[in-house]
Amino acid sequence: MVSAILLLGSCVSKQKMVYFQDVDGIEMLDVINKNEPKIQVGDILSIQVSAIDMEAALPFNLYENTGNGTPNLINHLVNSDGEINFPVLGTLKVIGFSTKTITNHLTNLLNDYIKKPIVNVRLVNFKVTVLGEVKSPGTYTIPNERLSIIEAIGMAGDLTIQGKRTQVTLIREQNGKRISVQLDLTTKKIFDSPYFFLAQNDIIYIEPNKTKINSSAVGANTSILISSLSALISLIAILTR
Repeated sequence: MVSAILLLGSCVSKQKMVYFQDVDGIEMLDVINKNEPKIQVGDILSIQVSAIDMEAALPFNLYENTGNGTPNLINHLVNSDGEINFPVLGTLKVIGFSTKTITNHLTNLLNDYIKKPIVNVRLVNFKVTVLGEVKSPGTYTIPNERLSIIEAIGMAGDLTIQGKRTQVTLIREQNGKRISVQLDLTTKKIFDSPYFFLAQNDIIYIEPNKTKINSSAVGANTSILISSLSALISLIAILTR
C-alpha cells in the first residue's frame, strides 16, 4: 500500500516527458539560420596569418617559446574596450563582430603589406554551462562556434526524469545586460527560437519538477515515514482481527 502511494506520487505524464511532441511524420522545417556568435569582452581569439611568401607573414604572427623547440602561436584577449592589439596594425576594435567579419577586415588591411594574405580567425574559449536536472552538470568548452541547446543538453547526458522539459531557462549576457528566457523542449517550436543556437558563456538551467522538490523536502525522513506507516498499518491489521 505504501509503495502504491509513493508510485502514484511520482507519476509523470507523457506530455511533460517527451521531446518535440508535435512533429508528425516527414515535414519541411524552416531554413536554418546561420549562427555567427559575436565577439565579447574577455573572449580569446586565435589569429593566424599566412601567405605564399611565409616570411612576409611572420611579423603578423606572435609566437612564444615553449622550450621544446616548437613555438606556440599567442592568442589575442579582447580587452575591456572590446579591442585587441594586433602586430604591425595596432589596436583593432573587434567587439560585436563575428570571426568571419574580422577575417575579412584583416584580409583587406593586410593586402597593403602581403600579397594574397590568408587569415584564419577562431574563437577558442567558446563555452556553455549546463546546471540543474541533467546527468552531468558542468561547464563545457566547445571546439567550434556552432552549438544548439539540444546538443548542449546531450553533452550533459540529457535531462533526468525529474527535469522540467517544458521550462528550460537560458541565461545570456547580451549588450552588457543579462537576459533570461524560458524554452520548451516538448514542442518543435524550439527549432525556430532565436535562442536555439547558443552564444559563448550561455547558462542553461533545468528546473526540477514537483516530484523531485517534494522528495527533497521529505529528505532523510523518508525511511522513518515509511517505517512508521508500515508499523501503523500492521497495528491496525492486528487490532481489527
